Amino acid sequence: MITVQGLTKRYGGFTAVDDVSFVARAGQVTGFLGPNGAGKTTTMRILAGLTHQDAGVATVGGHRLQDIPNPGRHVGILLDASAQHAGRTGREVLTLAAKTMGLPGSRVDEMLELVSLSDDEAKRRVRNYSLGMRQRLGIAHALMGDPQVLILDEPANGLDPAGIRWMRGLLRGYAERGGAVLLSSHLLHEVEQIADEMLVIGRGKIVAAGTKSELLASAGTFVKAVDTAALASAAQAKGLAVTPSGEGFIVDAEPQAIGELALAAQAVLLELRAADASGLEDLFLQLTADTQREAAAAFPPGSPYHQGASA
Repeated sequence: MITVQGLTKRYGGFTAVDDVSFVARAGQVTGFLGPNGAGKTTTMRILAGLTHQDAGVATVGGHRLQDIPNPGRHVGILLDASAQHAGRTGREVLTLAAKTMGLPGSRVDEMLELVSLSDDEAKRRVRNYSLGMRQRLGIAHALMGDPQVLILDEPANGLDPAGIRWMRGLLRGYAERGGAVLLSSHLLHEVEQIADEMLVIGRGKIVAAGTKSELLASAGTFVKAVDTAALASAAQAKGLAVTPSGEGFIVDAEPQAIGELALAAQAVLLELRAADASGLEDLFLQLTADTQREAAAAFPPGSPYHQGASA
C-alpha cells in the first residue's frame, strides 16, 4: 500500500506539490490524473526517493523507499522509459537488474517473454529502441523483482493500441493478484477503463478523489433547451453554478430540479441528463479548468485559425 500524507514540495517561490494526501491500496489500480505540470511526476519522484520533500510523508508498506533493503524486490518503478543506458542491450539492462536484486538469470527470459520483446530485440542496443519498446523494457525492469507495489508514470506513452490493451490487461491482472498500482497518465480513456480509484491533481493540489462513479456523480446535470441562454440565466438567478458545455450547459443541480425550473420558466427542454454521460474527460477539464492552456481563445479575430473563420 502507498500512503502519502501532507506532501509538499517547493522550488523557490513555486509550490509543485501542495499538501497532497492519498492512499493507493493493495488489489487496486489507482489512477493519478492531471494536466502537464500539475505535480504528478514530482509526487512520484518523492515516493521513489529521488526528490526530497519540504513537508509530509510518503511511504510504501509503511516505510520510505530508501529505508527498504533491496527495494526492487518490493517496489517496481517506471518514471522515464528513456532513462536507460542507451549503449546496453535490452538483455544487458535486465541482467544487471537481476544481479543487483539477487535473482537468477532465468528471470530475465521470463520478463522478456512477459513484455513480448523477442530475442533479436533483446540483443539490440537501447539507443535503437522505439519509445514503445523502451516502455516495455521499463515495465520488465519494474516487474523484475516480483514487487507488491508498482509506481508507473505515463507507461502508455509510445505504445500502439495493441500495446496499450496489453498493458491494461497486465496491470489489471497484477492488481487482481493483490498488487497495488499507482498509475499516472493523461490518457483519460485508458485510466477510465482500468482504474478502481482515481485522483485528480491540479496546480499541486488534489482536487477530486474517488471511484469513477463517485466522481461523475458530482458532475451535475447537462441541459440543452430551445433557448439555452435564457434557461442558463434562470438557473444563475437561483444561485446555481452554470458551466457552458457544447450546445448546452452543465449546472450543479439534480435533473428534477432543473426540470421544475424549466417548467416555471416555460422553457422547452431538448436534453436533460446526468452530466456523467459526457464522460470523464469533461469532468477532468472542469476540475482543472484553471490549469488549461487552451481555456481561452488563442487566436485573434481575422486569424485563419480563429473560431468561426471560413475554411
